[in-house]
Amino acid sequence: MEYTLQILKILGRIVTILPLALFATLYMGKRSIGELPVFDFLVILTLGAVVGADIADPKINHIYTAIAVIAIALLQKLVATWKIKNRKIGRLLTFEPTMVIYQGQFLVSKMKKIQYPIDTILQMLREQKIFNVQGVELAIVEANGNLSVKLYPEKEVARVEHILPKPNVPNKGIDVPVVIEGEIYEKVLYSRNLNESWLYEELERKNIFDVKDVFYAAVNDMNELHVSIKNTNNLQNLPPILH
Repeated sequence: MEYTLQILKILGRIVTILPLALFATLYMGKRSIGELPVFDFLVILTLGAVVGADIADPKINHIYTAIAVIAIALLQKLVATWKIKNRKIGRLLTFEPTMVIYQGQFLVSKMKKIQYPIDTILQMLREQKIFNVQGVELAIVEANGNLSVKLYPEKEVARVEHILPKPNVPNKGIDVPVVIEGEIYEKVLYSRNLNESWLYEELERKNIFDVKDVFYAAVNDMNELHVSIKNTNNLQNLPPILH
């Protein structure tokens, strides 16, 4: 009998607390999970933990949970208002956008700062149908973790009048990595009928004499080598991205 009462109590809490949690979430504002700032994401996690604990443990006073849910929603609304009225507060409570590619070069120090490995950046580029890093003028990891990309004008998606291919303009195809973080991908070189000697010669032409200095190197269908080194000296020339 006692177990039956406990089960009925839990079911009653589900029926009462979930509508309250739904109301609180709707009150906080309409956003998808992928667009949530850091503070709002923590609020959602806390809200879920409070509601989950209330449902799972009948010993917790139900009214206190309801008060906590309302208080969390009010706090989030208050902080959201502060963020709108004061940009400094907004910057403190969320991630700033971080530039990770500039003029076809990976910004290694920026990537390390936000702990984004090169594999993740390459995947995010491919998801946007971008397979040639040298065609990227600017790439920014936004506060919500998405990647915003600006291609060079000649690489932008063609307009209607440019759909037909231009004569005598070769298609350079897709870049394939041959060096990542100083490690040579021999199988990729061999698949292109290339070898390490060719790679070293191409690097020397670019005044790079140690493959360990290479953060990323790729070849296209015309066997043209694109290189991004680990230590870039043009960080001071980066355009400021603050929001």
